[in-house]
Amino acid sequence: MIAAQKGDRAAFDQLYRAYARMVHGVLLTRIPRSDVEDLVQDVFIQAMQRLGSLRSPEAFGGWLAAIARTRAIDHLRRLPPTTELVDDVAANEPDRSELMTVLAAIERLPLAYRETLVLRFVEGMTGQEISAKTGLTEGSVRVNLHRGMKQLKEEMERGRR
Repeated sequence: MIAAQKGDRAAFDQLYRAYARMVHGVLLTRIPRSDVEDLVQDVFIQAMQRLGSLRSPEAFGGWLAAIARTRAIDHLRRLPPTTELVDDVAANEPDRSELMTVLAAIERLPLAYRETLVLRFVEGMTGQEISAKTGLTEGSVRVNLHRGMKQLKEEMERGRR
């Protein structure tokens, strides 16, 4: 981390590899899927430019997640109204109706649960990884996953009625 703050590109590349999935998942919960890859790059460019201002290296994950969330908000403000994530997936993968149903249900959940569930089930991160990468405590991650799964199950049952 300190080497990256001093401008070492290889050290920053290691940070990119360690945190790219987390940034991808944070963005995926907020913006259309078609825009995620470009914004992942934007987030890391902003992080590289601002890395010198980070006082506490252990806060990097939470700091980076905050940059991703802010970048997603800025991106959405500049876009004309667009289709939801579920519509985007439907256009690209029409045979995946169950996936569509789950994604639609996830989109109706509170953002904290949505983000944690996407990091866990779409990005494949463990609870410990989510905690380490986002700066959330392990307890918060467990609570978000537990409550998110409970609400997701309720949403899925409502959708089947």
